[in-house]
Amino acid sequence: MIPIMPPPSWFIAGSVLFLSLPIAFGAKGPHQCTEKDYYYEYTECDSTGSRWRVAIPQRGQGSCTSLPEPVRGTECTFSCEAGEFLELSAQECTQCAAGTYSLGSGVRFDDWESLPAGFSSLATDLDNGPGGDDNLSCNSSSWIPQGSYLESNRDECTVSLIYAVHLKKQGSVSFEYQYPDDNLFFQFFIQNDQCQELDQTADKKWLQLTTQGNWATHSVNLKSGTNILYWRTAGIVIGTKVLKPVLLKNVHIEGVAYTSECFPCKPGTFSPTPGSSRCQPCPRDTHSGHGASSCTLCNTSTHYAPEGSSGCKARPPCSTKDYFQIHTPCDKEGKTQVMYRWVQPQICLVSVAGAETLPPSGAREPCPPCNPGFYNNDTATCSPCPPGTFSDGVKACESCPAGTEPVVGYQYKWWNVLPANMKTSCFNVGNSKCDGMNGWEVAGDHIQSGAGGSDNDYLILNLHVPGFKTPTSVTGGAGTEFGRIVFEFEMVCSADCELYFMVVRQKVSDVVRIHSITVSNSVDGVSSECRACALLAQPSGSLCVPCPPGHYIHPHTSQCTECPPNTRLTSHSSPGPEACSPCGPASKSTKDHSRCFNDCVFSYSENNVSLRFDYSSLGSVGTLMNGPSFTSKGTKYYHLFNISLCGGEGRRAVCTDNVTDLSSADSPRESGEITNVVDTFICQSTIIPSSGRGFRTALSSQSISLADTFLGATVALNLDGVQARPDLFPQTSNKIPDVNFYYRSLEATSSCDAGRSVVVVLRCNPDRSTQGELTVPSQCPAGTCDGCTFHILWESSGACPHCSPQDYHQIEGACKGRQQDKLFVWNEPKRCVGGVSLPEKLTLPCESLDFLIMMGAVIGVFAAAVLLSITCYFWKKNKRLEYKYSKLVMSSNKECELPGADSCAMMEGEENEGDMEDEVVYSKKISLIRKLKAIALRGNRDNYENVQLNSSQSNGLVWG
Repeated sequence: MIPIMPPPSWFIAGSVLFLSLPIAFGAKGPHQCTEKDYYYEYTECDSTGSRWRVAIPQRGQGSCTSLPEPVRGTECTFSCEAGEFLELSAQECTQCAAGTYSLGSGVRFDDWESLPAGFSSLATDLDNGPGGDDNLSCNSSSWIPQGSYLESNRDECTVSLIYAVHLKKQGSVSFEYQYPDDNLFFQFFIQNDQCQELDQTADKKWLQLTTQGNWATHSVNLKSGTNILYWRTAGIVIGTKVLKPVLLKNVHIEGVAYTSECFPCKPGTFSPTPGSSRCQPCPRDTHSGHGASSCTLCNTSTHYAPEGSSGCKARPPCSTKDYFQIHTPCDKEGKTQVMYRWVQPQICLVSVAGAETLPPSGAREPCPPCNPGFYNNDTATCSPCPPGTFSDGVKACESCPAGTEPVVGYQYKWWNVLPANMKTSCFNVGNSKCDGMNGWEVAGDHIQSGAGGSDNDYLILNLHVPGFKTPTSVTGGAGTEFGRIVFEFEMVCSADCELYFMVVRQKVSDVVRIHSITVSNSVDGVSSECRACALLAQPSGSLCVPCPPGHYIHPHTSQCTECPPNTRLTSHSSPGPEACSPCGPASKSTKDHSRCFNDCVFSYSENNVSLRFDYSSLGSVGTLMNGPSFTSKGTKYYHLFNISLCGGEGRRAVCTDNVTDLSSADSPRESGEITNVVDTFICQSTIIPSSGRGFRTALSSQSISLADTFLGATVALNLDGVQARPDLFPQTSNKIPDVNFYYRSLEATSSCDAGRSVVVVLRCNPDRSTQGELTVPSQCPAGTCDGCTFHILWESSGACPHCSPQDYHQIEGACKGRQQDKLFVWNEPKRCVGGVSLPEKLTLPCESLDFLIMMGAVIGVFAAAVLLSITCYFWKKNKRLEYKYSKLVMSSNKECELPGADSCAMMEGEENEGDMEDEVVYSKKISLIRKLKAIALRGNRDNYENVQLNSSQSNGLVWG
């Protein structure tokens, strides 16, 4: 079967028809351009400062022909006035329509329901190391819109709020901020389009702290061209402390040269007339939408709206927190009425079910007495006592007796009416709902916080003091306390409350009551009592005169008397010697008796050993940096301690917060850059290294005083309630005792009711340098184990005692050439410095050992010869006496013719007879002295000798 094919001409015709279709459609061409098809813009300014206006087609509108030709534009610096915009088609300034506004050559950002176009928030980790993921822990940190303001981060991340603006001429930027927490670092700086930071002084870059709830304004000039604005915050969270964020609002930039459109008013505001430069908030009980030229009234019977509202809210039933109690001023009868008032503006409904009604008013109560220093003078109001008089608030005002002066100040303890120098207000960071309310209400024996409008209101009680004046008797004293405020308060809170000199409430039902306020030494104060004062030296003098520094008032003479040596004059003490407190051990007082200090000298005696220390070689200020420590997010920081061991009248330790232009450390410091300076005995700062912050130098902050009072120096382990802990440091075999320096800070903290205290242990270590090394306990790297008492060990050779003669001994050298050297050397190991020096080497004459031996031998031989000669002499003499005795016996026998007796004498010829027996003669022993005496007397006697004859029973034997 053969298919039937269509003729070829069909294909050709079809093809021609197909190809001719696009040609037919394209033949219409582009249409004529209208104003809807394009918009105008200016080109960039050239080197001559001129530019061109060109027409640019709108996207998606297709092509058109006959676009307007480029025309020369206005000058690059041209700008319109506030309330106008530049209409580019005519290149003329035109007024903004109602419901819109314009700043002319500026732009304002005051609506923070969301982050405005052009703003961005960038978070980075503070201490991200090389290759670290800096978004791992900081991806949730950012600036948070809060409706009428922006709120910064509360953590340790570095968060930058960035906005870029191109200025055709020089301009400025200004903004309002709150910066109440110095643990959060806040800086504002500017870069150009090449990321180069523009030169700024430190006070323009690092913003000053503000008080809680107080807005400050900061302005910086801008250069023409691209300006990239940075608001950067970074916190240091140590422990569990919660940071207070930075708040930012009302950013205003001038110098944009022109604006081609007007900005619509945000909801809750309106601009009723053309040419407005700002929008007004809607009045109370009205509301408005976006770009409104007027506000719409709410149905006030069922709804209400605070000022500046974008919508109406239903009125709730009234409750007890919607009204408050007040007391009327006292009448002539001394009565006051208890009155109840609705909190204004009243937003609650009384006519609905379950609503509270206003209690009846008018009950009369006795008026409380006047406050001390006031009197009523039989009137309904209390008046202050005249100057020079006093009153307890019940009696009439009296003059102070001679020799006394009034104690001026404020003493408020009765609250029937608000004192004239006090006022109350209500403030909210994010709205103006409570601007017209009373923050506090008087309530008889106390004053209490008011109702407020929302949970985060600031209820402010303001006491105005024009100045302080010290009592006459202490005028001119160094370190004088000019005034003191004491108040007794009570807090009833269902959530956390903070009491400043303003109260921050977390819940509307929270109440703070202040029962009494006492302010001393106020210039315009009143007096409730008199105090003794110093009088002139003349007997008739009755005028109070100021005492010189360091003097007290003698109670008997009313004369100024200087405190005894080594005592200090204490503040708020009664007149008399008790006003002078003795200084602690090893301390002395300054010339004006304002403080006690150590003069770097310490003496110690034990077991007849006296030691004297001189610590002046340790230097005027010692420095210790311990750590590093790390926060919960890993931020590295150090604690820096500056210690002035004996700086009472000399240089003391100083700690500073260098929150200035840290990115340009070489730039000279200007006055006013340092925000916090601490001058004391021992202070502490938190140091953040530059490597973790992007600064060119380390950051010093949170400077505090640890010791403003020197208690004394001793080897004892306890002084005035401060306990030393030798177990916290390594033990030493050194016999030199450790010397403990005790300090205390009088400023109480939340955890230390008695204030902080410091114990600096001085330890002698000859192996250390003179300035030595300071350390803290290893188990307490912050220097304290309880947060209140700090322990520091200072090891140094300069902490060793002065040398004395007990610390060296002598060594005698050998005798050479009849000369002998005597050397003096230190005892080992040497445990002393300074003091006495080693005596010079002594050289003394001496005799050698050989000569002494020779002389000893000669003397011995001579003595032996003399003894031998004497022995021989007496032996011979004894023989001669025996002979004479025998001869005498023989002679006596012949004359008396007595009977023959046995003869003891030797007969002639008997001495040669060997066979004769020895004869024994008995006689008493005669001493050598007696013999010598007899020989001496021999020449004076006759030529005969008397010999005593003894019986044979004599005990002495003389051998013949």
